[in-house]
Amino acid sequence: MDAAILKLNYRPNSLAQSLASERTHTLGVIVPDISNPFFPMLVRGAEDTAQKHGYTILLCNSDGLPEKEELYLDLLVSKRVDGILLTKAPGEFSPRIKQVLEDNKAPVVLMMRTYPSLTEDAVITDDLQGSFDAVSHLARVGHKRIAMVGGPLSVSNGRARLQGFKKALKAHGLAYDPSLIYQGDYRIESGHRAGLSVLPHRPDAVFVANYLMAVGLLLAAREMGLRCPEDFGLVTLDDYPWLQLFNPPLTAVELPKYEVGRAATELILDRIAGKNTPAQTLKIAPQLYVRESCGFNLHTKSLTRTATALN
Repeated sequence: MDAAILKLNYRPNSLAQSLASERTHTLGVIVPDISNPFFPMLVRGAEDTAQKHGYTILLCNSDGLPEKEELYLDLLVSKRVDGILLTKAPGEFSPRIKQVLEDNKAPVVLMMRTYPSLTEDAVITDDLQGSFDAVSHLARVGHKRIAMVGGPLSVSNGRARLQGFKKALKAHGLAYDPSLIYQGDYRIESGHRAGLSVLPHRPDAVFVANYLMAVGLLLAAREMGLRCPEDFGLVTLDDYPWLQLFNPPLTAVELPKYEVGRAATELILDRIAGKNTPAQTLKIAPQLYVRESCGFNLHTKSLTRTATALN
């Protein structure tokens, strides 16, 4: 039989197989911005895990637009995917798409952002803890006036990052100044606008809620003739190998992107297999990587000079 298959160059009919098994062995994946360096690694985690279990993925980019997101949800349902991994765009679903998803039997697992009215199954990074760690480090370095360039408050991780920022200020006895807060959209352009808005208030340091906005803020700083860390310290959320090549190297809190994609895929495959365990939201811990942009070198030198003068 095997020899005949090879001789005839036989290819199984996947459509016929899926009709017989009621499975297509495909997963839909929707992310808001595939040009954001965060999401390729998240998708890679999902794809590697899916492939190990005999699944392929259909990748869709919503551009963070609810109408485009709903278009792709319709498409994935029509393609009879076995499950959907979703990073929710800002905004609410329309009543129609809510009904489509309720009628569809394919499970949905959220990645990076929660949306309880759809499902409690989600895998996210602990953004509140990551923001708390970042701002606490700036406070320990000696910065008193700390600004924040945050994400959209219409998504759960934007709110969590702001909560972590506020919690850290309170823990270190620092004041919350609304003039030092800017709500961006996780893109370079909004980071640039944030820099032009916040840096004239001369904060000691800035916490930026993602890498792309940090790039925009540094562009604004250069236009204004300001230098990091001499004029302001900086910590960004999420780490990449090339951040060590910046001048100065950027202090960052790593969000384990690949692990989110891997764990979300494992969870959705469990749901597809019929495991009826209670819905769960898994939080994956971040990790702080200290480099020169936070200003610790300058602070250490200042303390050394002070101690020398006192002696």
